[in-house]
Amino acid sequence: MTPHRKSLGTVALGAAACLSMAAPALAENAKVTFGTNWLAQAEHGGFYQSVADGTYAACGLDVTIMPGGPQVNNRALMLAGKIDYNMGGNMLEAFSAVQEGIPVVAVAASFQKEPQVLLAHPGKAKTFEDLKNLPVLLIGDQGYASYYQWMKKVYGFTDEQRQPYTFNMAPFIADENSAMQGYLSSEPLMVKKEGGFDADVFLLADQGWSTYSTTVETMADTIKTKPEQVQCFVDGTIKGWYTYLYGDNTAANAMIKKDNPDMTDEQIAFGISKMKEMGIVDSGDTETLGIGAMTEERVKDFFDKMVAAGVVDGAVDWKASFTTQFINKGVGLDLKK
Repeated sequence: MTPHRKSLGTVALGAAACLSMAAPALAENAKVTFGTNWLAQAEHGGFYQSVADGTYAACGLDVTIMPGGPQVNNRALMLAGKIDYNMGGNMLEAFSAVQEGIPVVAVAASFQKEPQVLLAHPGKAKTFEDLKNLPVLLIGDQGYASYYQWMKKVYGFTDEQRQPYTFNMAPFIADENSAMQGYLSSEPLMVKKEGGFDADVFLLADQGWSTYSTTVETMADTIKTKPEQVQCFVDGTIKGWYTYLYGDNTAANAMIKKDNPDMTDEQIAFGISKMKEMGIVDSGDTETLGIGAMTEERVKDFFDKMVAAGVVDGAVDWKASFTTQFINKGVGLDLKK
């Protein structure tokens, strides 16, 4: 993931005024911390929205958002008991946790589609499979170890094509016969600004890369001992995403820019437009089950693909990586306009 790296910050919203609205199971607002996996950006908008407009507070939570960054590992902080909820990447991280005996569970999926893309120069690849005809594919080490192994298995891409991507776009911009990995809401805009052209963009999720992404994680013990709190956080997050995408997101965006001063209105607007255009947050199962949806069938589909590609050990208990206890209830569907 490559968007916008600079400042860290903390956002908290006192919710004393909302105590009368708190759920009976949460008699007073509980202070919890949610750690993101990168610097504040539009892709975190639903969480910021629910802090900004009091949605978390309305069901009894006083939420602090702790942004991640290059030197921050919020998942490790959750394991150490320093934070309560964490933003996971994709389901590979959840499978890995199970394999390593780490009691982390995904309780919701903010993104139905992971925003991982490949970019090509205009007209160089009409279809995703046409990218196989390019001599150079710039793929980072993490991508090579995960989705590129799947691309090799399913589509026949080769190790010879792959060259390491160092998050420097200059080689791609200079070579029209190359393709480059990217993040849907970041590299396409940056290439336009720095290279002066609109790259052709291929979303891996639309090619069969079926992982959920930007998950909400918490500890298994939290689910066992504080189920009402988990439900409040999940419901609040779901409602936040609906309002952020389809309602007034002004206050949330102001908080994002406060936590990440390098973030611009242009980048935020681009991120929101791409999330909506490509169905990153709201598509497929969410149309009936609501944002945050996860299904056993979908998780198994991705798990089986990763086993076939040699990325994941087939002995992993994939069912232990997530729970649908708190989702798939149609929460927030009434907020969509």
